[in-house]
Amino acid sequence: MRAAQAAERLRRAITAEDYRPGDRLREVEAARRLGVSRNTLREAFAMLAAEGLVAREPHRGVFLASPTAEDVRSLYAARMVLEPAALRWGGATDAEALLAAVRRAEDAHTRGDLAEVARANQAFHQEIVAGADSDVLAHTMQQLLARMRLVFLSAERRDPRFHGGFIEDNRRVAEALRAGKPARAAELLHSSLARTRDLVAGMMER
Repeated sequence: MRAAQAAERLRRAITAEDYRPGDRLREVEAARRLGVSRNTLREAFAMLAAEGLVAREPHRGVFLASPTAEDVRSLYAARMVLEPAALRWGGATDAEALLAAVRRAEDAHTRGDLAEVARANQAFHQEIVAGADSDVLAHTMQQLLARMRLVFLSAERRDPRFHGGFIEDNRRVAEALRAGKPARAAELLHSSLARTRDLVAGMMER
């Protein structure tokens, strides 16, 4: 249980951008920060390694993963099933909450606060899966978003304004849902995710 809790806290730290791709996770420092033993921390690292978030390099230590184009395609394959299905059949996604996340992203984009744009976009996608009303799917989405943060951090190095390109797509999804058209919202989201997959994978291959 302690290891699982430590792993979850590390996932949240990754999502919150406390770490970046390729960062070394030093055992003594991480154990102190999380308030766990080094043995417990190693169990947590093993869980994150199984999820593709970290890699243990012999004689060097544990490092945050650096995503590849193939990782991007695999992650988006999962998202393109999970998120549109949550919109279409979850039944409880709050269109007004989605629009609030869009407005938050728009305001941040106007201010030039690119980090806040990224956080608002992430909240938008979390809210979609929350509409499925499933702790299992919410946990799965948390794992996916932690890995996606590593992807996005890599993309941001190539194009700092990367996240601003998705705001209008998100608005169209939210407005379709508010209009009582969940199937249309799901279709728009699927198309948006597919375009983003191709864009990000292309960045990784350059």
